[in-house]
Amino acid sequence: MGVMEIIGIAGSVSLLAGWRLYLCIFATGLAMRLGALPLPEHLAALDALANPWVMGVAAIAALAEFFADKVMWLDSAWDAVHTFVRPVGGALLALAIVDPGDPATQVVAFLLGGGASFLAHGSKASARAAINTSPEPVSNIAASSVEDVATVGLLYLAYEYPVAAGAVALVLLGLVVLLLLWARRVIKRLFFRTPKPEG
Repeated sequence: MGVMEIIGIAGSVSLLAGWRLYLCIFATGLAMRLGALPLPEHLAALDALANPWVMGVAAIAALAEFFADKVMWLDSAWDAVHTFVRPVGGALLALAIVDPGDPATQVVAFLLGGGASFLAHGSKASARAAINTSPEPVSNIAASSVEDVATVGLLYLAYEYPVAAGAVALVLLGLVVLLLLWARRVIKRLFFRTPKPEG
């Protein structure tokens, strides 16, 4: 596996961890446990994700996140708490993917993985705060469900087709930037309106 493929996988997984860290950990561990995800030798550090204890904790946390993320304002509280958790988790996942024999690459992967997770988390939290201003809960449930399905699908794509993982990472990065811009515009319109002059 080439350097670009490894960077693509690390980038994709880090960005997805910014949305659904626990689901990324559980889905990767489950795929490895079932033999659906044969990992190359340099990804052996990810074997820890197939540990029953790690999978159990990740499954419970993913289930809690699944329900918390569907409830208006509870999702924003959950995101606020995970502002510290997701970037570290994404950085550690990226670190586990790169070659352990090259410390410089590991430092770069850790920093970029954490940054990518933080960016994805920020876009998700901002978009969700904007959606929460809507009075009906359907948009919240729909947005959360799309994130669930997209995370599993894109995670599978990144691991199954490493060549496409770089493209997946770029698409995710573009989506993250678009979400941030959209949320910024909505929040600005809601909270920073200039009052119309009377008369």
